[in-house]
Amino acid sequence: MATTSPSPGLGNPLALLRRLEWRVRHAVENVLSGEYRSAFRGRGMEFDQVVKYEFGDDVRDIDWNVTARLGEPYRKKFVEEREVTLLLVFEDSPSLLFGSGAQSKREALLEIAGLVMLLGAVNRDRVGFVHAAPGGTLVREPVRGRGRIMHLAASLLSRPAPEPTAAAPVPPWSFLARAAPKHSILIWLGDFPPAARGPSGATQPEGWAVLRRRYQTMGFRVDDPWEREFPAARMAAYDPAAGRLVTLDGGSAERAAHAAWVREREAAWLDLFPDQLSRLAFTTGENRLDALVRFFHARMRAGRG
Repeated sequence: MATTSPSPGLGNPLALLRRLEWRVRHAVENVLSGEYRSAFRGRGMEFDQVVKYEFGDDVRDIDWNVTARLGEPYRKKFVEEREVTLLLVFEDSPSLLFGSGAQSKREALLEIAGLVMLLGAVNRDRVGFVHAAPGGTLVREPVRGRGRIMHLAASLLSRPAPEPTAAAPVPPWSFLARAAPKHSILIWLGDFPPAARGPSGATQPEGWAVLRRRYQTMGFRVDDPWEREFPAARMAAYDPAAGRLVTLDGGSAERAAHAAWVREREAAWLDLFPDQLSRLAFTTGENRLDALVRFFHARMRAGRG
């Protein structure tokens, strides 16, 4: 049954995060190995010295001449090996409250946000977030350390859901250009890409070009199965915007409108995140950690290529 009522929430956020943490650690140690670090970590340009290669180091830094001469792997070390700063921008729009199954899109997106923040904690990175909601914006500057990041993630997961009839939020894009150090990773998490809600006639929100120059931008989007394929059965659904029940009979006009909506969303999605390796779209029925692992594997394959 479809729902647009406020999400019942994720229960105790800290308890959920602790359950997710052991899965994240297992993935980092046994599945991702050094792929998360290699896919995200920035590197300084000035060569310093050659050191022994250790598990998890970037294989692209291996000095093959020294390795061949000494018979064991060595890598180049640079003067500056930057830490990663992750800045999550969670756009908490009322449309995320929809769910045709047991879980709403908002619950699924909050869980993947928690997983990303835990990945940062396990890899000793700095993590912060911006929660943009109809009632206002909450900003938490990036912090380091398991305890502080766990507390930060719990505060995001416990944010109240917006009212179904509220207007879509507008993230403070101009402020975000100063919210994290240069070369940070900015991850937008939401429903409909914000490109179509920019200034009149614009394809991207104001200031997006500046953000792309300053940060490495990525987008994580959640879809409901009914959004990807129009439901076949005739049904009644509540329209919160109109405040009434509507009947969907699956006629040609409804299917054409759905197809046009899908095309519009995909065009905005590709315009905002043109690089295939900078965007992740998953459904509420998918395993969120598996989706993240596939995302990092794809980035690593491209890096090796």
